[in-house]
Amino acid sequence: MKSLLVLFSYHHKNTEKVANVFANVLDSQIKTPHQINPVELQDYALIGFGSGIYGGKHHKLLLDLADTLPQVTNRKAFIFSTSAMIEEAKVAKDHSMLREKLQSKGYMIVDEFACKGFNTNSFLKYFGGMNKGRPNAEDLKKAEEFALNLKQIL
Repeated sequence: MKSLLVLFSYHHKNTEKVANVFANVLDSQIKTPHQINPVELQDYALIGFGSGIYGGKHHKLLLDLADTLPQVTNRKAFIFSTSAMIEEAKVAKDHSMLREKLQSKGYMIVDEFACKGFNTNSFLKYFGGMNKGRPNAEDLKKAEEFALNLKQIL
């Protein structure tokens, strides 16, 4: 199964750590939104789209890329993120904009993954940040299990 991860991770590389685990398990390449030619995505059986969560949604570059994707039929994708808080309802809401954009293009979202990430945005930087050391070994083990599960069901 040929797979690709489309990733934007820049502050503390939280989401990149998770993507590296996925890439290892799924034998995937990792590319940034800037490196993607939307037409080339047709070559992949599974595509993961991920970034940190900023203001309750994925990074603008990832959302902008989703807007430019060509229409597909039943192409499989998954969504992933890191953020300060990962309550189930919040994750569903944080992923909703990207999920809706991908589904409107014909992508079938097979699963979603989220874990905590070290956050020093806004006032948090004055207090040493939030979730220092995250994602940690336990988070990365969960990411590995997620990827192994994806590999099994696909």
